[in-house]
Amino acid sequence: MSTTTTAPLTVTDAETLILAARRAADAAGVPASITVLDAGGNLLAFRRDERAVLISGETSTAKAYTALQLNAPTADLVDLVKPDGPFHSLPTALNKPLLFIAGGVPIRRDGQLIGALGLGGGAPEQDHAFATAALKELG
Repeated sequence: MSTTTTAPLTVTDAETLILAARRAADAAGVPASITVLDAGGNLLAFRRDERAVLISGETSTAKAYTALQLNAPTADLVDLVKPDGPFHSLPTALNKPLLFIAGGVPIRRDGQLIGALGLGGGAPEQDHAFATAALKELG
């Protein structure tokens, strides 16, 4: 019987994601905060542009955490927490930093969830675009 193990997210992977997200945000002129979490929700890397609003550090981390916990881009979850959505009470039901604003994406390798990336500082659509652009760099 053969067992294949998916390689975990590494610090080198996290640095690649930070640099790629930073390039995307810088190209758009958006000062951003970038968070990379491993599969256990632990902080692997973080970068905040010194011009980014302070709260963007918290939002980038909460977006990454939400994408990790629900294994879905936060952009896909926004409608689920609206008053008529099935997850309406989820943001207040848990004592966790869930944030249903676009900008968080799960990181997968060989189809397995290995972490999450979160961006904060731009408009939600921009943060999502920067995160997805960075994922492409990871390969």
